[in-house]
Amino acid sequence: MKALMFGWEFPPHILGGLGTASYGLTKGMFDCGDMDITFVIPKPWGDEEKGFARIIGANTTPIAWRDVDSEYVQSRIGNVMDPQTYFDLRNHIYSDFNYMNTNDLGCIEFSGRYPDNLVEEINNYSIVAGVIARTIPCDVIHSHDWLTYPAGIHAKQVTGKPLVIHVHATDFDRSRGNVNPTVFNIEKDGMNNADHIITVSNLTRRTVIEKYGISPDKVTTVHNAVEPLSQELLNVTVPPKHDKVVTFLGRITMQKGPEYFVEAAAQVLSKVRGVQFVMAGGGDMMEKMIRLAARRGISDRFHFAGFLRGKEVYEMLKASDVYIMPSVSEPFGISPLEAMQMGVPSIISKQSGCAEILDNVIKVDYWDTNAIADAIYSIIKYPAMYKELREKGLEEVNQIVWKKAGAKVIDIYKNLLNR
Repeated sequence: MKALMFGWEFPPHILGGLGTASYGLTKGMFDCGDMDITFVIPKPWGDEEKGFARIIGANTTPIAWRDVDSEYVQSRIGNVMDPQTYFDLRNHIYSDFNYMNTNDLGCIEFSGRYPDNLVEEINNYSIVAGVIARTIPCDVIHSHDWLTYPAGIHAKQVTGKPLVIHVHATDFDRSRGNVNPTVFNIEKDGMNNADHIITVSNLTRRTVIEKYGISPDKVTTVHNAVEPLSQELLNVTVPPKHDKVVTFLGRITMQKGPEYFVEAAAQVLSKVRGVQFVMAGGGDMMEKMIRLAARRGISDRFHFAGFLRGKEVYEMLKASDVYIMPSVSEPFGISPLEAMQMGVPSIISKQSGCAEILDNVIKVDYWDTNAIADAIYSIIKYPAMYKELREKGLEEVNQIVWKKAGAKVIDIYKNLLNR
């Protein structure tokens, strides 16, 4: 079966959980066998893992004819695309896009990030999707998150193939209900045009049904998972430490509830001083959190590690005694599973999708800083509790693998194709 997937991130160049989930699911589906997956992203870098999916960059897909030879194409984009693929794509330019801002190869430049002109990049991505869909044969189109819904819709119109959209989050999650109408309309349009919708949790499924007015029959939950870790990551070395370490790892935005982490830290430190708190990540609330830690008088016990990626994440987790995710609204939340893989006892909010499938964690209401503080204190003070959460958490998370999630998605594909 051939799947044409549209995504926005792909490891190792990720800015959040979307890239991690897209990679894991794609690899899990490939491991199920009989899957031929083409994965489109705005801007590949050339160091993406090969073998289980064919990566195509929107920024190396021509939308305007340029008279160039194979040698020149190789010199320009050979590190990310086979020149023959460029020429195959060039043969399927379907309109005169010379009025657009294209480069010497007739391609649109993409940032590969989330720039200020994000809506423009989303629109450009959907134009490029038309060329790709005309070139790459597929049985199913699969769009990951709202940024790629217009591309998926265009590909469906071109090919007549069924469209599956994958809701990794909605703007209701990202904005605490203060929804951006432009984003909402893109999301709603994607859901209306999709033949089926996959959500990463039942929490998100309810949002899709209740807030967007989608029929329950059209929406299926497929929970996220994790890849088994390599021995290299499991055995990362970290410097010796004298204090307990409690870690928050994620975007420092209102969706993730960072202020509740700081407030709980202040409560813990009022009881015991031998604890260090780490907030790893970046986001628009970082400066506010730095000031809040200062106001609470805990700056000497509080560290802002910045954005971590790849091996750095696992080094941070290896050094941690407690992991916490106090998200206000978390469609799923892969990071607690990654912490559990490293044997770190985890505290998660009841308002997270992963709370639906995890038993060997402590679940709290995100706003209940007393409960969060009590949970942190209990884990660091009582060795038996730490040991039980560590061992049972490891046993549980090792059963939550992407191949199982991939099999569920393939079943959804088959049901669509058999209609």
